[in-house]
Amino acid sequence: MLYLAEGTKKMSYWLVRGGRALNGTVSVQGSKNAALPILAATLLIKEPIRLLNCPMIRDVQNMLRILKTLGCTVVEERGALTVDSCTADSFVLPTALSGELRSSIFLLGSVLSRFGDADAPYPGGCEIGNRPIDLHLKGLKRLGAEVEERGGRIRCRGAITGGVVDLDYPSVGATENIMLAACRAKGQTTVRNAACEPEIVDLERFLCACGFRVRGAGTPTVVIDGVPEGHGTAFRIMPDRIAAGTYLIAGAITGGDVTVTDLDPETVDTLLFKLAECGAEVTRKADAVRVRAKALRGVGFTETRPYPGFPTDLQPQLFTLLSVSEGTSVLVENVFENRFKHAQELKKMGAENRILDRTAIITGVRKLHGACVTAHDLRGGAAMVLAGLFAEGDTKVLHAERIERGYESMDSVIGLLGGSVTRKEESIGEEEEKRG
Repeated sequence: MLYLAEGTKKMSYWLVRGGRALNGTVSVQGSKNAALPILAATLLIKEPIRLLNCPMIRDVQNMLRILKTLGCTVVEERGALTVDSCTADSFVLPTALSGELRSSIFLLGSVLSRFGDADAPYPGGCEIGNRPIDLHLKGLKRLGAEVEERGGRIRCRGAITGGVVDLDYPSVGATENIMLAACRAKGQTTVRNAACEPEIVDLERFLCACGFRVRGAGTPTVVIDGVPEGHGTAFRIMPDRIAAGTYLIAGAITGGDVTVTDLDPETVDTLLFKLAECGAEVTRKADAVRVRAKALRGVGFTETRPYPGFPTDLQPQLFTLLSVSEGTSVLVENVFENRFKHAQELKKMGAENRILDRTAIITGVRKLHGACVTAHDLRGGAAMVLAGLFAEGDTKVLHAERIERGYESMDSVIGLLGGSVTRKEESIGEEEEKRG
Protein backbone atom coordinates (compact mmCIF):
# COMPACT_ATOMS: atom_id res chain seq x y z
CA MET A 1 0.00 0.00 0.00
CA LEU A 2 1.26 3.47 -0.89
CA TYR A 3 1.18 6.05 1.91
CA LEU A 4 1.36 9.73 0.98
CA ALA A 5 2.93 12.27 3.29
CA GLU A 6 0.57 14.71 4.99
CA GLY A 7 -0.20 17.61 2.67
CA THR A 8 0.58 15.52 -0.42
CA LYS A 9 -1.97 14.90 -3.18
CA LYS A 10 -2.12 13.21 -6.55
CA MET A 11 -2.16 15.29 -9.72
CA SER A 12 -3.17 13.73 -13.03
CA TYR A 13 -1.53 14.83 -16.26
CA TRP A 14 -1.26 13.91 -19.93
CA LEU A 15 2.16 13.01 -21.32
CA VAL A 16 2.05 13.94 -25.02
CA ARG A 17 4.75 12.75 -27.42
CA GLY A 18 5.13 15.13 -30.35
CA GLY A 19 6.30 14.93 -33.94
CA ARG A 20 3.91 12.29 -35.25
CA ALA A 21 1.43 12.96 -38.04
CA LEU A 22 -2.06 11.72 -37.18
CA ASN A 23 -3.67 9.53 -39.84
CA GLY A 24 -6.80 7.42 -39.92
CA THR A 25 -10.52 7.38 -39.16
CA VAL A 26 -12.31 7.76 -35.83
CA SER A 27 -15.95 8.02 -34.86
CA VAL A 28 -16.94 10.93 -32.66
CA GLN A 29 -18.42 10.58 -29.16
CA GLY A 30 -21.88 11.73 -28.14
CA SER A 31 -22.23 15.42 -27.41
CA LYS A 32 -21.36 16.70 -23.95
CA ASN A 33 -23.36 19.89 -24.46
CA ALA A 34 -26.43 17.95 -25.59
CA ALA A 35 -26.21 15.17 -23.00
CA LEU A 36 -26.16 17.40 -19.91
CA PRO A 37 -29.47 19.27 -20.47
CA ILE A 38 -31.08 16.02 -21.64
CA LEU A 39 -30.02 14.33 -18.41
CA ALA A 40 -31.51 17.26 -16.51
CA ALA A 41 -34.72 16.78 -18.51
CA THR A 42 -35.10 13.18 -17.31
CA LEU A 43 -36.44 14.62 -14.04
CA LEU A 44 -39.53 15.80 -15.93
CA ILE A 45 -40.56 12.22 -16.77
CA LYS A 46 -41.65 9.64 -14.19
CA GLU A 47 -40.79 6.70 -16.45
CA PRO A 48 -37.46 5.19 -17.53
CA ILE A 49 -35.41 7.01 -20.16
CA ARG A 50 -32.87 5.04 -22.18
CA LEU A 51 -30.10 7.14 -23.67
CA LEU A 52 -27.80 5.91 -26.43
CA ASN A 53 -24.49 7.50 -27.44
CA CYS A 54 -24.21 9.28 -24.09
CA PRO A 55 -20.53 10.14 -23.51
CA MET A 56 -19.25 8.79 -20.20
CA ILE A 57 -17.12 11.84 -19.49
CA ARG A 58 -16.43 13.44 -16.11
CA ASP A 59 -19.21 16.05 -16.45
CA VAL A 60 -21.79 13.37 -17.28
CA GLN A 61 -20.65 11.25 -14.34
CA ASN A 62 -21.05 14.24 -12.04
CA MET A 63 -24.54 14.93 -13.42
CA LEU A 64 -25.50 11.30 -12.80
CA ARG A 65 -24.25 11.54 -9.22
CA ILE A 66 -26.42 14.60 -8.68
CA LEU A 67 -29.45 12.81 -10.13
CA LYS A 68 -28.82 9.91 -7.76
CA THR A 69 -28.73 12.25 -4.75
CA LEU A 70 -32.15 13.54 -5.86
CA GLY A 71 -33.49 9.99 -5.73
CA CYS A 72 -33.20 8.89 -9.37
CA THR A 73 -32.16 5.39 -10.35
CA VAL A 74 -29.31 5.16 -12.86
CA VAL A 75 -28.26 1.99 -14.68
CA GLU A 76 -25.12 2.09 -16.83
CA GLU A 77 -24.73 -0.51 -19.56
CA ARG A 78 -22.29 -0.85 -22.40
CA GLY A 79 -23.41 1.66 -25.00
CA ALA A 80 -26.53 2.74 -23.13
CA LEU A 81 -27.66 4.56 -20.01
CA THR A 82 -31.05 4.30 -18.29
CA VAL A 83 -32.34 6.99 -15.93
CA ASP A 84 -35.58 6.48 -13.97
CA SER A 85 -36.73 9.51 -11.99
CA CYS A 86 -39.95 7.88 -10.74
CA THR A 87 -38.33 7.59 -7.30
CA ALA A 88 -36.93 11.16 -7.24
CA ASP A 89 -37.85 12.73 -3.88
CA SER A 90 -35.52 15.67 -3.27
CA PHE A 91 -35.39 19.22 -4.63
CA VAL A 92 -32.06 20.12 -2.93
CA LEU A 93 -28.99 19.97 -5.15
CA PRO A 94 -25.78 18.91 -3.35
CA THR A 95 -23.20 21.64 -2.88
CA ALA A 96 -20.00 19.67 -3.53
CA LEU A 97 -21.11 17.98 -6.76
CA SER A 98 -22.85 21.07 -8.15
CA GLY A 99 -19.73 23.11 -7.44
CA GLU A 100 -17.80 20.91 -9.89
CA LEU A 101 -20.32 21.16 -12.70
CA ARG A 102 -21.46 24.35 -14.42
CA SER A 103 -24.32 22.50 -16.09
CA SER A 104 -25.89 21.69 -12.73
CA ILE A 105 -27.76 24.96 -13.30
CA PHE A 106 -29.90 23.12 -15.91
CA LEU A 107 -31.45 21.19 -13.05
CA LEU A 108 -32.97 24.35 -11.62
CA GLY A 109 -35.77 24.48 -14.20
CA SER A 110 -36.50 20.75 -14.23
CA VAL A 111 -36.40 20.36 -10.42
CA LEU A 112 -38.69 23.39 -10.05
CA SER A 113 -41.07 21.96 -12.63
CA ARG A 114 -41.11 18.55 -10.92
CA PHE A 115 -41.44 19.61 -7.28
CA GLY A 116 -42.59 23.25 -7.35
CA ASP A 117 -39.43 23.97 -5.36
CA ALA A 118 -35.71 23.98 -6.13
CA ASP A 119 -32.74 24.69 -3.85
CA ALA A 120 -29.37 24.89 -5.63
CA PRO A 121 -25.86 26.24 -5.00
CA TYR A 122 -24.24 28.51 -7.51
CA PRO A 123 -22.77 26.26 -10.22
CA GLY A 124 -19.07 25.59 -10.74
CA GLY A 125 -17.14 24.58 -13.86
CA CYS A 126 -14.22 26.08 -15.77
CA GLU A 127 -13.01 29.55 -14.85
CA ILE A 128 -13.16 31.07 -18.33
CA GLY A 129 -14.85 34.32 -17.39
CA ASN A 130 -18.04 35.78 -16.05
CA ARG A 131 -20.98 33.51 -16.83
CA PRO A 132 -23.85 35.12 -14.94
CA ILE A 133 -26.98 33.10 -14.33
CA ASP A 134 -29.19 36.18 -14.13
CA LEU A 135 -30.76 35.31 -17.50
CA HIS A 136 -31.78 31.93 -16.09
CA LEU A 137 -33.31 33.49 -12.99
CA LYS A 138 -35.05 36.31 -14.85
CA GLY A 139 -36.61 33.74 -17.18
CA LEU A 140 -37.89 31.62 -14.30
CA LYS A 141 -39.29 34.72 -12.59
CA ARG A 142 -41.08 35.62 -15.80
CA LEU A 143 -42.78 32.22 -15.64
CA GLY A 144 -44.04 32.81 -12.12
CA ALA A 145 -41.24 31.50 -9.90
CA GLU A 146 -40.25 33.24 -6.69
CA VAL A 147 -36.46 33.45 -6.57
CA GLU A 148 -34.40 34.05 -3.45
CA GLU A 149 -30.59 34.23 -3.39
CA ARG A 150 -28.98 33.82 0.00
CA GLY A 151 -25.82 32.32 1.46
CA GLY A 152 -24.42 31.14 -1.84
CA ARG A 153 -27.59 29.27 -2.75
CA ILE A 154 -30.60 29.87 -4.99
CA ARG A 155 -34.15 28.98 -3.92
CA CYS A 156 -36.92 28.92 -6.52
CA ARG A 157 -40.55 28.21 -5.62
CA GLY A 158 -43.97 28.33 -7.17
CA ALA A 159 -46.08 26.88 -9.95
CA ILE A 160 -44.77 27.61 -13.44
CA THR A 161 -47.16 29.28 -15.86
CA GLY A 162 -46.67 30.14 -19.50
CA GLY A 163 -45.40 33.53 -20.58
CA VAL A 164 -43.09 35.42 -22.92
CA VAL A 165 -39.38 35.48 -22.07
CA ASP A 166 -37.18 37.96 -23.93
CA LEU A 167 -33.52 37.08 -23.46
CA ASP A 168 -31.09 40.01 -23.40
CA TYR A 169 -28.47 37.68 -24.92
CA PRO A 170 -28.95 34.37 -26.78
CA SER A 171 -27.65 32.30 -23.88
CA VAL A 172 -27.58 28.56 -24.54
CA GLY A 173 -28.01 27.62 -20.89
CA ALA A 174 -30.82 30.09 -20.22
CA THR A 175 -32.68 28.99 -23.36
CA GLU A 176 -32.48 25.35 -22.31
CA ASN A 177 -33.35 26.01 -18.68
CA ILE A 178 -36.49 27.93 -19.64
CA MET A 179 -37.47 25.18 -22.08
CA LEU A 180 -37.19 22.60 -19.29
CA ALA A 181 -39.16 24.69 -16.81
CA ALA A 182 -41.93 25.37 -19.33
CA CYS A 183 -42.57 21.80 -20.53
CA ARG A 184 -45.09 21.03 -17.76
CA ALA A 185 -46.26 24.61 -17.21
CA LYS A 186 -49.84 25.77 -17.57
CA GLY A 187 -50.21 27.53 -20.89
CA GLN A 188 -47.80 28.50 -23.63
CA THR A 189 -44.27 29.85 -23.23
CA THR A 190 -42.38 31.77 -25.91
CA VAL A 191 -38.64 32.33 -25.69
CA ARG A 192 -37.46 35.19 -27.88
CA ASN A 193 -33.84 35.87 -28.85
CA ALA A 194 -33.23 32.21 -28.05
CA ALA A 195 -29.88 30.59 -28.71
CA CYS A 196 -29.79 28.54 -31.94
CA GLU A 197 -27.10 25.94 -31.20
CA PRO A 198 -27.59 22.39 -32.57
CA GLU A 199 -27.65 21.06 -29.00
CA ILE A 200 -30.86 23.01 -28.38
CA VAL A 201 -32.38 21.29 -31.42
CA ASP A 202 -31.35 17.97 -29.89
CA LEU A 203 -33.02 18.90 -26.61
CA GLU A 204 -36.21 19.72 -28.51
CA ARG A 205 -36.03 16.35 -30.28
CA PHE A 206 -35.70 14.59 -26.95
CA LEU A 207 -38.54 16.51 -25.29
CA CYS A 208 -40.85 15.84 -28.24
CA ALA A 209 -39.93 12.14 -28.12
CA CYS A 210 -41.13 12.20 -24.50
CA GLY A 211 -44.49 13.69 -25.49
CA PHE A 212 -43.83 17.35 -24.73
CA ARG A 213 -44.78 20.04 -27.22
CA VAL A 214 -41.80 22.14 -28.27
CA ARG A 215 -41.11 23.82 -31.61
CA GLY A 216 -38.78 26.40 -33.09
CA ALA A 217 -35.46 25.17 -31.62
CA GLY A 218 -32.62 26.26 -33.89
CA THR A 219 -34.35 29.60 -34.54
CA PRO A 220 -34.49 32.74 -32.37
CA THR A 221 -38.05 31.90 -31.26
CA VAL A 222 -38.87 28.73 -29.32
CA VAL A 223 -42.46 27.93 -28.33
CA ILE A 224 -43.41 25.44 -25.61
CA ASP A 225 -47.01 24.36 -25.00
CA GLY A 226 -47.15 22.92 -21.52
CA VAL A 227 -48.53 19.41 -20.95
CA PRO A 228 -49.11 17.73 -17.56
CA GLU A 229 -46.86 14.72 -18.05
CA GLY A 230 -44.34 13.21 -20.45
CA HIS A 231 -43.52 9.56 -21.01
CA GLY A 232 -40.46 7.34 -21.25
CA THR A 233 -38.51 6.87 -24.46
CA ALA A 234 -35.25 5.69 -25.99
CA PHE A 235 -33.14 8.45 -27.53
CA ARG A 236 -29.78 8.73 -29.29
CA ILE A 237 -27.75 11.80 -28.39
CA MET A 238 -26.24 13.80 -31.25
CA PRO A 239 -22.49 13.67 -32.10
CA ASP A 240 -20.15 16.07 -30.32
CA ARG A 241 -19.22 18.80 -32.80
CA ILE A 242 -16.56 20.26 -30.48
CA ALA A 243 -14.78 16.93 -29.97
CA ALA A 244 -15.01 16.32 -33.73
CA GLY A 245 -13.53 19.74 -34.44
CA THR A 246 -10.70 19.10 -31.99
CA TYR A 247 -9.66 15.88 -33.75
CA LEU A 248 -9.92 17.50 -37.19
CA ILE A 249 -7.63 20.30 -35.99
CA ALA A 250 -5.29 17.65 -34.57
CA GLY A 251 -5.00 16.11 -38.03
CA ALA A 252 -4.30 19.48 -39.61
CA ILE A 253 -1.75 20.67 -37.06
CA THR A 254 0.31 17.47 -37.33
CA GLY A 255 0.28 17.50 -41.13
CA GLY A 256 -1.78 14.34 -41.22
CA ASP A 257 -4.92 12.94 -42.80
CA VAL A 258 -7.85 12.48 -40.38
CA THR A 259 -11.47 11.51 -41.02
CA VAL A 260 -14.12 11.91 -38.33
CA THR A 261 -17.28 9.86 -38.86
CA ASP A 262 -20.79 9.82 -37.32
CA LEU A 263 -20.89 13.59 -37.68
CA ASP A 264 -23.17 16.13 -39.33
CA PRO A 265 -20.71 18.34 -41.27
CA GLU A 266 -23.09 21.29 -41.15
CA THR A 267 -22.58 21.59 -37.38
CA VAL A 268 -18.85 22.30 -37.90
CA ASP A 269 -19.12 24.40 -41.05
CA THR A 270 -17.48 27.51 -39.59
CA LEU A 271 -14.46 25.47 -38.51
CA LEU A 272 -14.19 23.77 -41.89
CA PHE A 273 -14.16 27.15 -43.61
CA LYS A 274 -11.30 28.24 -41.33
CA LEU A 275 -9.34 25.05 -41.94
CA ALA A 276 -9.69 25.55 -45.69
CA GLU A 277 -8.60 29.17 -45.28
CA CYS A 278 -5.52 27.88 -43.44
CA GLY A 279 -4.63 25.75 -46.46
CA ALA A 280 -6.06 22.39 -45.39
CA GLU A 281 -7.87 20.14 -47.85
CA VAL A 282 -11.38 19.56 -46.51
CA THR A 283 -13.73 16.86 -47.83
CA ARG A 284 -17.34 16.71 -46.64
CA LYS A 285 -19.45 13.58 -46.84
CA ALA A 286 -23.00 12.92 -45.67
CA ASP A 287 -21.92 11.90 -42.17
CA ALA A 288 -18.16 12.44 -42.10
CA VAL A 289 -15.42 15.01 -42.66
CA ARG A 290 -11.86 14.43 -43.88
CA VAL A 291 -9.05 16.94 -43.34
CA ARG A 292 -5.59 16.75 -44.88
CA ALA A 293 -2.94 19.42 -44.37
CA LYS A 294 0.74 20.07 -44.95
CA ALA A 295 1.78 23.74 -45.13
CA LEU A 296 -0.51 25.96 -43.06
CA ARG A 297 -1.02 29.71 -43.32
CA GLY A 298 -2.58 32.16 -40.90
CA VAL A 299 -5.98 33.78 -41.32
CA GLY A 300 -6.48 37.51 -41.10
CA PHE A 301 -9.39 37.69 -38.70
CA THR A 302 -11.61 35.32 -36.71
CA GLU A 303 -14.09 36.13 -33.96
CA THR A 304 -16.22 33.88 -31.78
CA ARG A 305 -19.99 34.34 -31.93
CA PRO A 306 -23.12 32.46 -30.89
CA TYR A 307 -24.13 29.77 -33.39
CA PRO A 308 -23.90 29.80 -36.37
CA GLY A 309 -20.80 31.89 -35.74
CA PHE A 310 -17.42 30.42 -34.85
CA PRO A 311 -17.82 28.54 -31.54
CA THR A 312 -16.00 29.77 -28.46
CA ASP A 313 -15.44 26.12 -27.48
CA LEU A 314 -13.12 25.72 -30.50
CA GLN A 315 -11.28 29.02 -30.06
CA PRO A 316 -8.38 27.61 -27.97
CA GLN A 317 -7.82 24.77 -30.43
CA LEU A 318 -7.84 27.17 -33.40
CA PHE A 319 -5.48 29.44 -31.43
CA THR A 320 -2.98 26.58 -31.27
CA LEU A 321 -3.33 25.85 -34.99
CA LEU A 322 -2.74 29.51 -35.87
CA SER A 323 0.31 29.53 -33.59
CA VAL A 324 2.08 27.23 -36.05
CA SER A 325 0.60 28.65 -39.27
CA GLU A 326 2.73 30.99 -41.37
CA GLY A 327 1.91 34.67 -41.01
CA THR A 328 -0.05 36.76 -38.52
CA SER A 329 -3.60 36.01 -37.40
CA VAL A 330 -6.08 37.97 -35.29
CA LEU A 331 -8.48 36.10 -33.02
CA VAL A 332 -11.24 37.89 -31.07
CA GLU A 333 -13.10 36.23 -28.19
CA ASN A 334 -16.57 37.76 -27.89
CA VAL A 335 -18.27 35.21 -25.62
CA PHE A 336 -16.03 34.81 -22.55
CA GLU A 337 -13.67 37.54 -21.44
CA ASN A 338 -11.16 35.25 -19.73
CA ARG A 339 -10.64 32.55 -22.34
CA PHE A 340 -7.05 33.23 -23.36
CA LYS A 341 -5.26 31.49 -20.48
CA HIS A 342 -3.79 29.03 -22.97
CA ALA A 343 -1.88 31.88 -24.65
CA GLN A 344 0.70 32.08 -21.87
CA GLU A 345 1.02 28.29 -21.75
CA LEU A 346 1.71 28.20 -25.49
CA LYS A 347 4.48 30.76 -25.01
CA LYS A 348 6.24 28.24 -22.75
CA MET A 349 6.46 26.02 -25.83
CA GLY A 350 7.84 28.76 -28.10
CA ALA A 351 4.65 30.31 -29.49
CA GLU A 352 4.41 34.04 -30.18
CA ASN A 353 1.26 35.95 -29.28
CA ARG A 354 0.03 39.16 -27.73
CA ILE A 355 -3.25 39.56 -25.85
CA LEU A 356 -5.01 42.92 -25.91
CA ASP A 357 -8.20 42.64 -23.86
CA ARG A 358 -10.33 40.19 -25.86
CA THR A 359 -8.09 40.19 -28.93
CA ALA A 360 -5.17 37.85 -29.61
CA ILE A 361 -2.52 38.72 -32.20
CA ILE A 362 -0.79 35.48 -33.16
CA THR A 363 2.43 35.20 -35.15
CA GLY A 364 2.98 31.70 -36.48
CA VAL A 365 6.23 29.88 -35.68
CA ARG A 366 7.84 26.92 -37.43
CA LYS A 367 8.49 24.89 -34.29
CA LEU A 368 7.21 24.32 -30.78
CA HIS A 369 9.17 22.48 -28.12
CA GLY A 370 7.85 20.20 -25.41
CA ALA A 371 7.29 21.76 -21.98
CA CYS A 372 5.32 21.39 -18.76
CA VAL A 373 2.06 23.32 -19.22
CA THR A 374 -1.27 23.60 -17.42
CA ALA A 375 -4.80 22.87 -18.60
CA HIS A 376 -6.56 25.84 -16.98
CA ASP A 377 -9.91 24.76 -18.40
CA LEU A 378 -11.47 22.05 -20.55
CA ARG A 379 -10.95 23.45 -24.06
CA GLY A 380 -7.68 25.19 -23.17
CA GLY A 381 -6.43 21.81 -22.00
CA ALA A 382 -7.37 20.25 -25.33
CA ALA A 383 -5.46 23.05 -27.05
CA MET A 384 -2.35 22.17 -25.06
CA VAL A 385 -2.64 18.52 -26.11
CA LEU A 386 -2.76 19.69 -29.74
CA ALA A 387 0.34 21.80 -29.17
CA GLY A 388 2.08 18.80 -27.64
CA LEU A 389 1.25 16.64 -30.66
CA PHE A 390 2.95 19.20 -32.93
CA ALA A 391 5.92 19.98 -30.67
CA GLU A 392 9.36 18.44 -30.68
CA GLY A 393 9.86 16.21 -27.66
CA ASP A 394 7.44 15.45 -24.82
CA THR A 395 4.83 17.77 -23.33
CA LYS A 396 3.35 17.40 -19.87
CA VAL A 397 -0.19 18.80 -19.61
CA LEU A 398 -1.16 19.18 -15.96
CA HIS A 399 -4.72 18.65 -14.69
CA ALA A 400 -5.86 15.92 -17.05
CA GLU A 401 -9.16 15.79 -15.15
CA ARG A 402 -10.16 19.12 -16.66
CA ILE A 403 -9.79 17.71 -20.16
CA GLU A 404 -11.71 14.60 -19.14
CA ARG A 405 -14.71 16.80 -18.36
CA GLY A 406 -15.53 16.86 -22.07
CA TYR A 407 -13.47 14.27 -23.96
CA GLU A 408 -14.14 10.56 -23.73
CA SER A 409 -10.91 8.52 -23.85
CA MET A 410 -8.98 11.22 -25.73
CA ASP A 411 -5.75 9.26 -25.24
CA SER A 412 -7.26 6.21 -26.93
CA VAL A 413 -8.74 8.21 -29.82
CA ILE A 414 -5.42 9.90 -30.55
CA GLY A 415 -3.69 6.54 -30.20
CA LEU A 416 -5.93 5.09 -32.91
CA LEU A 417 -4.69 7.88 -35.19
CA GLY A 418 -1.05 7.09 -34.48
CA GLY A 419 -0.38 9.70 -31.82
CA SER A 420 0.88 9.17 -28.29
CA VAL A 421 -0.98 10.56 -25.28
CA THR A 422 -0.66 8.80 -21.92
CA ARG A 423 -2.48 9.61 -18.70
CA LYS A 424 -0.24 9.63 -15.64
CA GLU A 425 -0.32 10.71 -12.01
CA GLU A 426 2.27 12.15 -9.68
CA SER A 427 2.36 13.21 -6.05
CA ILE A 428 2.47 16.93 -5.34
CA GLY A 429 2.52 19.14 -2.27
CA GLU A 430 -0.18 21.67 -1.44
CA GLU A 431 1.97 24.64 -2.51
CA GLU A 432 2.72 23.03 -5.86
CA GLU A 433 -1.01 22.34 -6.34
CA LYS A 434 -1.79 26.04 -5.83
CA ARG A 435 0.82 27.02 -8.43
CA GLY A 436 -0.64 24.48 -10.91
